[in-house]
Amino acid sequence: MQEPSSQDESEPTQSLLADRSFWGLAITQFLGAFNDNLYKQLMLLIAIGGIAGATKDDRQGWATLAFSLPFVLLSGVAGYLSDRNSKSRIIVICKIAEIAITLLAVLAFLMYGNLGDYGTWTVLVLMGIHSTFFGPAKYGILPELFHHKHLPRANGLILMSTFLAIILGVVLAGAIKDALVIKDAAGNEDYSHLWIGSLACAIVAMIGTLTSLYVRYTSPVQPQARFQMVDSIVPEPIVSLLKRDRPLLLALVVSSVFWLVGGLVMPVVNRMGKDQLQQADTKTSVLTAGLAIGIIIGAISANLILKRMPKDKQVSLGVLIMIVSMCLVSIWKPNGDVLLGYNGTFLGLIIAGIGAAVFVIPIQVFLQERPPLELKGRLIGTMNFANFIGILLAGPIYQLLIWVAERCLAWPVSSVFAMMAAMLVPILLFYRLPKL
Repeated sequence: MQEPSSQDESEPTQSLLADRSFWGLAITQFLGAFNDNLYKQLMLLIAIGGIAGATKDDRQGWATLAFSLPFVLLSGVAGYLSDRNSKSRIIVICKIAEIAITLLAVLAFLMYGNLGDYGTWTVLVLMGIHSTFFGPAKYGILPELFHHKHLPRANGLILMSTFLAIILGVVLAGAIKDALVIKDAAGNEDYSHLWIGSLACAIVAMIGTLTSLYVRYTSPVQPQARFQMVDSIVPEPIVSLLKRDRPLLLALVVSSVFWLVGGLVMPVVNRMGKDQLQQADTKTSVLTAGLAIGIIIGAISANLILKRMPKDKQVSLGVLIMIVSMCLVSIWKPNGDVLLGYNGTFLGLIIAGIGAAVFVIPIQVFLQERPPLELKGRLIGTMNFANFIGILLAGPIYQLLIWVAERCLAWPVSSVFAMMAAMLVPILLFYRLPKL
């Protein structure tokens, strides 16, 4: 089979921004990321409790686990299907499924009085399943659509637009909850009116389905591939590849640790905003969006300012920025207040986000370009598996770290940022990204 033109050694025939497929893919994933993060943030805010300071029944870690579990269980299958079938077709099918899931969210909130959390958490799991199958097609299609010289820029722009969607989704989730949730005299919250926000998500999903049609058709890269039970975890060809290619294996492990730390950030910031900084849902969500703002800035700087710097140096610089900024955010006063205050914490999270982008973009490009063409989809599926092992572990680890900080050490929640920074120190000291 002839390889796609994106892998040719010749110069690309058109700029990335002139490619209609790029815009179709970028807008499609932007709208999908917006929906995912709006709904997930709503679930986290509901899980943390409705009153500032009322955080004894904080279930954010378990909500994170519920969203992440499908990635761990189904990423191998998703990667197999993305190689066995046209990735562009899978993208369209996933967007149609997203419409159905968001409409189920409307029903879950309308019937919240009868179903309680069972309906809304079921939708959360379904969104995790949807994202599991969307991921390998979305990222695996990049080398099939675009020239390899365009991949760093394409990854940077896709990452930037994804985190812009995260900002909008997370902030809007807080605003929607503040506007639509009704509290009684005792402070109990009625979530049934949140169906309005879910209906808006359904409309966004419909628009995303239309934009997915602009992604040009790609042929299956391995149409004769047969499914085996091992594909439900890590496919045998990927296991063999990772045994032969230690740098690829190490990159997967580092990526997983990065996303473990990333999975901890949102619930920790939500808890800081509601409890330690005493903020309402909207301002708490704005604080959470600070990291995503930084990642957008970092995605631009990694592409423009750092492109002449060796990739391994970018990774080390990025993780160093993350460690320093997280340590600063963690510091608290003797009375338990955050030393940097609300504005300082927001700035610190932006700086951490800059470091995160500088850190993760080179690793993501390496994982896309390193494997052979016929295994790219399954490698991306395995990358999702590894990343969401990290995010899955972030759920119970969050509950554990909160317990250790507050119950064992009598430290405020901001101290968890110092614990997260400690997790990144071995990467700073020992990991270097190899050349392709």
